[in-house]
Amino acid sequence: MQEYTRKVHYHETDKMGITHHSNYIKWLEEARIDFMDQIGYGFAQMEKDGIASPVIALAGEYIRPTTFDDTISINVTVEEFKGVKLVLGYTIINTSSKEKVFSGKTSHCFINREGKPVILKRSLPEFDAKLKSLLNK
Repeated sequence: MQEYTRKVHYHETDKMGITHHSNYIKWLEEARIDFMDQIGYGFAQMEKDGIASPVIALAGEYIRPTTFDDTISINVTVEEFKGVKLVLGYTIINTSSKEKVFSGKTSHCFINREGKPVILKRSLPEFDAKLKSLLNK
């Protein structure tokens, strides 16, 4: 998978000139959307199929600050997948310094339009197989 790359925007920084912590969560979502597109089952397709994948947990460690105009790359990996719950891992690197600036995880479930859990192996077997093939890669 290709890493997701972006620049830190001026409006994402605080009075001290560093990226406000809340933006990292947004960046994880941007990277997750890109990751899903890359594996061939983007959020637009998921919505067409009547499936949502809400975040049910989030954890992260801020290691080094980023500032305006830094370029960062975000690597997304499948850490855990058992058919109902998906855990994605994220590593954010400052591309200039090559330093890790953030490490985190998000947990997701899959639900239908009625809010009922969806077991991907039954509903979307190809998507299920793709996620399993990416486990810990």
